[in-house]
Amino acid sequence: MTFDLEKPSERDALVVIDPQIDFCPGGALEVPEGDQVMGLINALAERFRHTVITQDWHPPGHISFASAHRAAPFSTTTLAYGEQMLWPDHCVQGTGGAELHPLIRKGAAVPAELIVRKGHHANVDSYSAFFENDRTTPTGLAGYLRERGFDRCVFVGLALDYCVRYSAEDALSLGFSTVVVRAATRAIDPAGAGAQALAALAAGGAVLV
Repeated sequence: MTFDLEKPSERDALVVIDPQIDFCPGGALEVPEGDQVMGLINALAERFRHTVITQDWHPPGHISFASAHRAAPFSTTTLAYGEQMLWPDHCVQGTGGAELHPLIRKGAAVPAELIVRKGHHANVDSYSAFFENDRTTPTGLAGYLRERGFDRCVFVGLALDYCVRYSAEDALSLGFSTVVVRAATRAIDPAGAGAQALAALAAGGAVLV
C-alpha cells in the first residue's frame, strides 16, 4: 500500500503526537531536533481536512517521574503494569512546558478538531494516543475516529521511539490503516531506538512515507 501526502481524503486523520515545549530543545525532556518538525506538521495540516493532536498532561508527582521514586532519570522500575522508564519531570499540567509549541499554536494544526490529553492518571503512564501503559485503559480516541468515519491515521510528532511508535502500533492493532511521515517525527535515540521503531512499524504493516 502507498499513500499520497498531497491528496489526503475525508477519511484520513492527521494525528499530531505531543508537539509540546518540553519535548523540544531546551525543554525538560528534549527530543533532538524536535522543534524542526513543527513547520512541516503545519504544512501537512494545511492539506488535511481533519487533525487530531495529543498532549502529554501529567499531574505533579506522576508515577513516571524519576523524582517520584528518588531515582535517576532514564532508569527503570517495575510498576503494577510492567516495566516503566523513569523520566525527568515533564509536561506537568498547567506549566509552560506542557504547552503546544508556538508554531503549532499559531499555525494550521490548531485549532484541531480534537485534542486528546494523555498521562493524566497519576498512577499509570501513557505513551499511546489510544491506551494508557496498562494496555487496557482507553483514551477514547479509537471510538472518536470510528464514529467520525475515519479509517486511516497519519502520524507525525514526538517522539518516534516512544509515543509515535506506540500510537502507530495500536492504530494497526485496532484495524486502522497507518502511515508515519518520517520527516515529521524525531526520536529521543535516533540511531538506536528510532531506527528500530521504523523497522518494527514497517514490519507490522505501517506505511512509511
